[in-house]
Amino acid sequence: MLKTILIVEDEAAVRFGIRDFLEEKGFEVAQATSCQEAQEVFRATRPSVVILDYALPDGSALTLLRPLKQIDPTAAMIILTAHGSIDLAVRAIKEGAEQFLTKPVELNALLAIIRRLIDDQRNRRRQLTGQLRASRDVVNPFLGNSVAIRELEAQAAKAATTDSPVLIQGETGVGKGVLAAWLHSRSRRAEEPFVDLNCAALSRELLESELFGHEKGAFTGAVATKTGLLEAAHGGTVFLDEIGDMAPDVQPRLLKVLEDQRFRRLGDVRDRRVNVRLLVASHRDLEALMSAGQFRSDLYYRISTIPLAIPPLRVRAEDIPLIAGHLLTRCAADLGRRVELAPDAVRLLQSYAWPGNIRELRNVLERAVLLSDRPVLHRGDLRLTPRAPEAATSTRVTLRELERRHIEQVLREEGGQVEAAARRLGIPRSSLYQKIKQHGIVSRV
Repeated sequence: MLKTILIVEDEAAVRFGIRDFLEEKGFEVAQATSCQEAQEVFRATRPSVVILDYALPDGSALTLLRPLKQIDPTAAMIILTAHGSIDLAVRAIKEGAEQFLTKPVELNALLAIIRRLIDDQRNRRRQLTGQLRASRDVVNPFLGNSVAIRELEAQAAKAATTDSPVLIQGETGVGKGVLAAWLHSRSRRAEEPFVDLNCAALSRELLESELFGHEKGAFTGAVATKTGLLEAAHGGTVFLDEIGDMAPDVQPRLLKVLEDQRFRRLGDVRDRRVNVRLLVASHRDLEALMSAGQFRSDLYYRISTIPLAIPPLRVRAEDIPLIAGHLLTRCAADLGRRVELAPDAVRLLQSYAWPGNIRELRNVLERAVLLSDRPVLHRGDLRLTPRAPEAATSTRVTLRELERRHIEQVLREEGGQVEAAARRLGIPRSSLYQKIKQHGIVSRV
């Protein structure tokens, strides 16, 4: 990630010399010449490191350290002075400075310090979010060999290399959060924070506070300033689950973040700059919500730059044995056991509709392991009611049905654009129109 350095120095020659050197090393450099300007530029640019001249026209670096640390406690501070002393250095460290250097500063030594501080800062930001990548169990979201899951993997691999927003769609329990974590772990932001928030679990007021943060006294109960998740995720990835449940009056604020990379804390009048990648997910039909006036069209088009649709388990029954085996191994390992599935148990799993998808499958297997002492689980151990007999035959899918499902999925992912879908399917547009008519799927797209 490209890092920003703020230089606060009223001597032009010193400021320009450090700026040119750091820009040659690949940093973005912001500048200020006073304490007041430094606070304004700091809020706007969110630098990783601040280089402060001790003596400034309207104050000293010591008076500036505390307000800057209140804005962003993870920013690293380096103080430069022409007249250093041990007493002054101790005071600076107590106020929050990481380094205290005397002028003239040796630029290569300054570069080494900056790089070390950025590494330390990355770790502090990870601690702030409480969500280290190492602590997240990033599961493989592509277990299986079905055509649908292999195509999803190919699309996700391309999406991981960009910074564009991704809209992950799928039924409850298919693993939208798992895919989001995987995308982050494969992105160029992988060493930065990954922050997730479920929009459906919070009221509008709590959602705004969690996402944007708030100032002290912004509302009843705001007894202290709170850093929002957007700030905590600066440089990394924000995953908003169930974005379809986001209150309409919060949506324009999120759009501003996407468009301008700026936002305001609740109760604040100042813009703050943040650099995050946005991943969103929903099990709801966002286009239907948009038509009903419950979801902003401009936000929808912005977040759906890259759409990824996770297929439900019932349309890829051939993947269930592999997924179930993986989940069962993990469940049993937690109890210090080794457990396998008998063939009749596998057949039952494949015949079930799985309305809760992988989440429901995991719960069924966990329950079976807990309630059975046998090393091999049979059909009865699963305590699972199979789907109705008339639906059970759907696991024996005809080629015609497979073709219909695949065409429907591609059309959904291409937003109903027949020409784009035909290109992906590798057939002429006229042939695709004919197949749509044959399968009667025009109204489903």
